[in-house]
Amino acid sequence: MIDGSIPPSPLQLRSLPRARLQQFLSQLDARRLWGTYLRPLLVERSPGSPGNLRVRQFLERELRALGAGWHVELDGFSARTPRGTIPFANVVATLAPEAPRRLVLACHYDSKYFPPEEGPFLGASDSAVPCALLLELARALDPELRQAKEEGSPMTLQLLFLDGEEAFEEWSPTDSLYGARHLARRMEKTPHGPGASQLEAIELFVLLDLLGAPGLSIHSHFPRTASWFQRLVGIEKRLHRLGLLESHPREELYFQQGTPYGPVDDDHAPFLRRGVPVLHLIATPFPTVWHTPADTEENLDPPTVRNLSRILVVFLAECLGL
Repeated sequence: MIDGSIPPSPLQLRSLPRARLQQFLSQLDARRLWGTYLRPLLVERSPGSPGNLRVRQFLERELRALGAGWHVELDGFSARTPRGTIPFANVVATLAPEAPRRLVLACHYDSKYFPPEEGPFLGASDSAVPCALLLELARALDPELRQAKEEGSPMTLQLLFLDGEEAFEEWSPTDSLYGARHLARRMEKTPHGPGASQLEAIELFVLLDLLGAPGLSIHSHFPRTASWFQRLVGIEKRLHRLGLLESHPREELYFQQGTPYGPVDDDHAPFLRRGVPVLHLIATPFPTVWHTPADTEENLDPPTVRNLSRILVVFLAECLGL
């Protein structure tokens, strides 16, 4: 079933008291987010390229270094593409693999292939910033995530860094979403507890894409997860009211309320088709630098990136009951 409704769990209903909220915000490090995590990702990293391998190894190394003790694995495979058979590898990090439920944060780490005469294409918003945000969130919440794991929390966090989101030529069902299509099939077939699969363990699949450019606007896409989206709206409004967001006019919220925007084809699609609840956090309309050589660090908006880290760290802490 792709649409419908699911009752929220108790963990999803808790709002952080102000002191706890400010504590989580203080654990974020803007310099680490930008210098340690974002800049190493700003290389050409199309699937099968040396840059792709370096970025993948960087992601693995940073995830394994976290004190909470993540289970990090590679979902490696080869697939036919318009440019021949290419190797791909998803990076899958699970905090507590045995936990019955999972909150998944996902993004793609590959960049779109362009011929050398058209590049370089670094994909800062697409999707280096989302990757850096995931690393920063995991690092900022490391002590609390470790405690939740030790206490046997029923819902754990899983991070997916997907390869091969971009088309090599023209976007089509066969030339796009290589990593997401492979991993969704694998998770559907992998048991997770009695009579369930890893796919069925996912309570919510949150996909981040095209984030970090100025003028960011994010809309709800699916009625089934509208309540989750409203939680993000509420968190942004609360942080603004408390003066905890920078360069953030009240009338320019990132998370825009209203009727669902409609689906945008992306890495969530293979999971959505299998009935997984999806929250798609993507800039709509797309940034003006989308799929151009101008999608660089210089054309990102640092306050927007930092504000997103603040909103998302509160969202994670509340959803996981930290």
